[in-house]
Amino acid sequence: MATGDEIDVTKRNTSRSLLAAVSPVAFILASCGAAGSGDKASAATADAAPFKVSQVAAFNEPWAMDIDKATGAMIVTEKKGRIRLRLADGTMGEVSGAPTVAYGGQGGLGDVIFAPDQTGKTLDAKTLNGRVVYLSWAEAGEGDTRGAAVGKGTLSCPQPASCSLQGLTVIWRQVPKVTGEGHFSHRLVFSPDGKYLFVSSGERQKFTPAQDLGTNLGKIVRLLPDGTPAPGNPFADKGAPTNQIWSYGHRNVLGLVFDDKGRLWNLEHGPAGGDEINLIKPGHNYGWPLVSDGDNYNGTPIPRHKTRPDLAAPAISWNPVIAPGDFIFYTGQQFPQWQGQFLIASFALPGLVRVRIDGEKAVEEARYPLDNRIREIQQGPDGSIWLLEDGPAPDSGRLLHLTPST
Repeated sequence: MATGDEIDVTKRNTSRSLLAAVSPVAFILASCGAAGSGDKASAATADAAPFKVSQVAAFNEPWAMDIDKATGAMIVTEKKGRIRLRLADGTMGEVSGAPTVAYGGQGGLGDVIFAPDQTGKTLDAKTLNGRVVYLSWAEAGEGDTRGAAVGKGTLSCPQPASCSLQGLTVIWRQVPKVTGEGHFSHRLVFSPDGKYLFVSSGERQKFTPAQDLGTNLGKIVRLLPDGTPAPGNPFADKGAPTNQIWSYGHRNVLGLVFDDKGRLWNLEHGPAGGDEINLIKPGHNYGWPLVSDGDNYNGTPIPRHKTRPDLAAPAISWNPVIAPGDFIFYTGQQFPQWQGQFLIASFALPGLVRVRIDGEKAVEEARYPLDNRIREIQQGPDGSIWLLEDGPAPDSGRLLHLTPST
């Protein structure tokens, strides 16, 4: 049965009662899928898109991408474990040496980011040779268990479109590995100064680990670039993995970004309702599964955030959900009217959702429907926007390029 992100978004709302009657497990597995269109503050409306869309490539179940600022080359992960390249001139290539992944459900090859500050003279200005990259993926454990891992390696590129990943070393793991194929999260982001690596760690559809400080499930962790716990973390005086924790009480975090003030925000899947954006502060508890603005898939209610003022409340939440894939904080020049706002990749719309920051809160501004569910979004060096569609069939996950329509 399809799980999480794979469930048909057009059927999720109408199938809830049937699924609950047939299989409570199915409701748990649907937790990252998309419901019907969410509400835009007071009403769901589609806005005229100020961009034109070009299809430039296609991938098999793409999950993440990152763009090298110096060359404009793009690296793309596919869930089954393949790493692809697209050079700035459109040439397609591949990176060998990917890790073995536990593919299934929401598991597989996950995020990819270039290490920060890789513009020195020692690097090749025309290829990705010598670039350090970080990857995340789901790996198998003993028995029927799985967990997310993060690794660090260096690209070796004898030809611009032909690279290998050398010296890939695991620097972090979810603890413990558990059964199931959902809520790995494993999004990666570096702090603006490049000193710290933040990793989102989902609660693996097990609920209670999100409140347990003895595990790193349901947490956002802050690490040094080598994967060791960062000094000054809220629980730095505790043993591992507690000393990794930056914040806790998270469900399934599929977006991590910093704004222009250096503040960290996350984008998080709720259950049946309750997708949310949070302003992340060290040591804060974000409430899952004690509170949510959605309910369990079997119909049982969850107390709302407002009932627990001692827990951190979201900056914005959606019910029905938007089913987010990832988001960016836009800083480019091609869409100046969007500067300083979030752009969210949505499964449920499907398309883009634009959100304005209002102090420590957020307000939805617009929705831009597209043809298919959007898994990933990135801002290019020139300020244009790149999207990856979610597509399990061969070459059905298109790479889209958004540029101004006028």
